Amino acid sequence: MKKIVSFGAIALLIATAMACSGQSESTTVTPGQYRAVLKTRGGDLPFGLDIQPGQAAGYTVFALNGSERLPMDPATVQGDSIRIPMALFESELVAKIDGNTLRGVWRRRRTAQQIQTLPFEATLGYTQRFVPTAQTAVATLTGSWATDFGNKSGRVDTVNAVGVFKQTGNRVAGTFLTPTGDYRYLDGNVVGDSLFLSCFDGSHLFLFKARHNPQAKTLSGGFWSGVSGYEPWAARFDPAAKLPDPASLTYLKPGAKTLRVSFPEPNGQLVSLSDPRFKNKVTVVQILGSWCPNCMDETNFLSPWYKRNRSRGVEVLGLAFERSANMAESGPKIDRMKQRFQIDYPVVLAGTNDKAEASKALPDLNAVVAFPTTLFIDKKGQVRHIHTGFSGPGTGAYYDQYVSEFNRLIDKLLAE
Repeated sequence: MKKIVSFGAIALLIATAMACSGQSESTTVTPGQYRAVLKTRGGDLPFGLDIQPGQAAGYTVFALNGSERLPMDPATVQGDSIRIPMALFESELVAKIDGNTLRGVWRRRRTAQQIQTLPFEATLGYTQRFVPTAQTAVATLTGSWATDFGNKSGRVDTVNAVGVFKQTGNRVAGTFLTPTGDYRYLDGNVVGDSLFLSCFDGSHLFLFKARHNPQAKTLSGGFWSGVSGYEPWAARFDPAAKLPDPASLTYLKPGAKTLRVSFPEPNGQLVSLSDPRFKNKVTVVQILGSWCPNCMDETNFLSPWYKRNRSRGVEVLGLAFERSANMAESGPKIDRMKQRFQIDYPVVLAGTNDKAEASKALPDLNAVVAFPTTLFIDKKGQVRHIHTGFSGPGTGAYYDQYVSEFNRLIDKLLAE
């Protein structure tokens, strides 16, 4: 159930509870891997937490989803409770420590005064996702699946996503590719004739359930996201399933050849593609938001790539579209993102993350249909290629293909 409360009210409740308990010393957390669950409308959404002693009195925490170990911000313990923040996404886990069990809430700020919450529990000993791996799987789901989200019929009438799964025993890892990005690292199990997948990364909360029809080679079920999101989905096994060309969705308007931008960095400095640092350089323009996990996946690729390649005559510019156009509110978020990913290239506040408003801010484009979107500009300042969305490392071979094509395109532009 969705609960909306203010930051101030929660802080007051925590302070009052600690004062009433009379506790002055902090409880310690047993290090190790925990099986965590969020209590969602679709049922328990499981994920892993690896909690280890960190610097000073804090703890280092990783969220575990498939092969991903996603670092959370340093966790702290006060009294009998632990707080595990993910400041980039304005969310956190707060729980009371009870032996080897943690009980509390996940909460995420949605506006300046309101947050969303879900119950949270974690128990030491991460030995299973949904069920023990020793259970025998009935279905085999490895491969590509043409997927239709929002389909109530259970048939696959259209394809707006491609599921890519790899199954070992009853364990399944994979993701869904869509025209605007992927569903990051999904992890789960085949239980009888049914598929269960989940993901938690501080921002995304995904829970998938589906029943397998072996005769028709189909899946049909439900998808729960966030606090209250839900839609049905269906999929058909199809090794040839593919999405529209990501270069066909966003393009320059007739007559346009370049991208006209002039926006401020958090320090107030205006940045334009006509600035000297971009002159005669191959430039990558990244349309992103600090709130967007797919954008963070791309940033995690671009930031070290830029460090390795900037001496070759390339530049990168990030255009951040945030939940607020107010620099006082969004500037610190951009700075936190730059610090977390050690970004050396400029990132400016270009507007709000409403796609219609983002499209108005970039009038040379037909539309901004996805965060992230990446533009490749040649040494003469002309836009040569636009890639909508991003297939992150959770997509396996699709990510490898993107990186290869990215580098080939940069090499070609540099050689001109």
